[in-house]
Amino acid sequence: MQTKRTTLLPVVLDDACMLKGVRALTRSCPHMRMMRSMTGVPSVRRHASGFEGLARIVVGQQLSLASAQAIWDRLHQAVQPMSAEASLAMSDEALRTAGLSKGKVRTLRALSEAVVAGLDLDSLAHAPEEDVHAALTALPGIGPWSADIYLLFCLGRADAFAAGDLALQIAVANALKLDERPSQDELFAIAERWRPWRGVAAHLIWAYYKVAGRQAGTRKSA
Repeated sequence: MQTKRTTLLPVVLDDACMLKGVRALTRSCPHMRMMRSMTGVPSVRRHASGFEGLARIVVGQQLSLASAQAIWDRLHQAVQPMSAEASLAMSDEALRTAGLSKGKVRTLRALSEAVVAGLDLDSLAHAPEEDVHAALTALPGIGPWSADIYLLFCLGRADAFAAGDLALQIAVANALKLDERPSQDELFAIAERWRPWRGVAAHLIWAYYKVAGRQAGTRKSA
């Protein structure tokens, strides 16, 4: 007799889930407990999912938050509505004027063409993390970092973790007193201890990165 397979729905972050995850992490990990003492419980960070959310992540690749937001605001104003079809109707020159590099113009076009051709980003909202990751990284210009950030901020997955993120690597090296910044693979291995709340851990680490940076700045100026 064949056993029926049960599909578990992914855990999606909200305020209650964030608090539950923080409590679980601080009970089991002294480094999380230290970060929590400095940052408090972080707020849930969420962006729109689907084409708009993924386009926003493309814009933000390898940029500071402030620069990414400024370019996104200009692009969002230029592409109305923010859809794959409207994006394809824009010229390369118009997209460059909004602030996109040549590489990001190519990535946005590849994403738009894939959506128009049938890529269903809405259905991916309910798919396992591995399937979402595979579907997104198959697109030109969408790497593991972009897929991880989409899982975390656009789909709100509680166990998503962007091990390739520079700020996470720097903050973990600081908190764990490592001799050097961990690589993406090394940070993935470290983050295994935070399952199934790696997304919550990421929020805590980013919050700690900001607080630790401000404190370092204060010490230098004193």
